Amino acid sequence: MSSVFFSVLGIYLFIVVGFAAKMSFKEKIDDKTITILNVYFLQVFLTFWGLLVKPVDISLFYASWVYLAIVLVVLVLSAVVAKKYFYEKKEYSIATVSALIGNTGNLGIPLCIAIFGQESIPYTTIINLMNVFVVYTVGVFYYSRGNYDFKTSLINIIKLPIIWAALLALLLSFGGYKPSETILSTLMMGAYASMTMQLILFGIYLYGTKIQELNKKLIIWVMSIKFLIIPISAFFILLPLDMAPMVKGIIFMELLMPLAIANVNLASLYDCSARVVTALVFISSVLFLGVVFVGIWALKYF
Repeated sequence: MSSVFFSVLGIYLFIVVGFAAKMSFKEKIDDKTITILNVYFLQVFLTFWGLLVKPVDISLFYASWVYLAIVLVVLVLSAVVAKKYFYEKKEYSIATVSALIGNTGNLGIPLCIAIFGQESIPYTTIINLMNVFVVYTVGVFYYSRGNYDFKTSLINIIKLPIIWAALLALLLSFGGYKPSETILSTLMMGAYASMTMQLILFGIYLYGTKIQELNKKLIIWVMSIKFLIIPISAFFILLPLDMAPMVKGIIFMELLMPLAIANVNLASLYDCSARVVTALVFISSVLFLGVVFVGIWALKYF
C-alpha cells in the first residue's frame, strides 16, 4: 500500500514547482505559451516515444477497446443528462467530458505497476494510447465547443499534430521499424520534458484558483461521474467478460484515475474556463488518495 501511496504523491513535486513559480513571478510566466509549446511540440515526442519504445502488439488492443467502449457509454449518458443541468456552453462542455479524461499515463502506469507488477506495462501502455485518442478527439471537440461552433471544433481535432504523430508512429511500429538508441534517447528527452511541463502547467493554473467560488453543482456532477458512474459502469461491464482477472483489474483501475492534467491543457488552449478545470483536477486528485484503496478492494471480485 505504501508504494501505491508514494506513486501518487511522487508526481506532485513538479506541481508544487509550477505553483511556486507562478506565485513568485506572476504575469512574467505566460500560461498560454507553455500550453502551446507542450501540446503542439513536446507531446509529439511523447507520442512517438510511447509508441516506438516497444513494438505494439495488436492482441493487446482488445483491452483498450473495452476501455474505449466504457468511456463512450458514459460519454453518451453524460452528454444527454448534462443538458438538463448546465445551460452555459463552457460548463456543459466541462460537465460532459472532463471526468472521462483520466490520468492513465503519469499516474495510471506507475500505479498499475505497483499493484499488478511489470506484466501490466503492455496493457497500461495500450490503454494510455486509447486515452490519448479520447483526449485529442472527444476532448478537443467538447472543450472547443465551449467557444466554437460544431464545424470549427471538428477542424480543431484535425489541426493538432499529435493525432498525425500517433498514426505515423503506429504505422512505423506495425511496419517493424525499430529506432536506434540515439533516436530513442532523443524522443525520451522530449517525452519526459512534456510530462514534466504538463505537471508544472497544472501548478501554474492552480495558483490563484479559488475552489470556493466554483459552481458547486458542477463539482458534484464531475466527481460523481468520475468516482461513481464510471467505476460502477466499468464494474458491471467488465464482470461478465471472458478476460483474465488481471486485465479486468487494469482496465478498472485506469478508468478510476483522477482527472488528467490534459484537461487543463485543452481548456487553456480553447479558452474554456481553464481555472475551473484546474480546480476540478485538483479536487479529483485529492479525493483519489482515498478512492484508490476502495478500487483496490473491489479488484478481488474480478
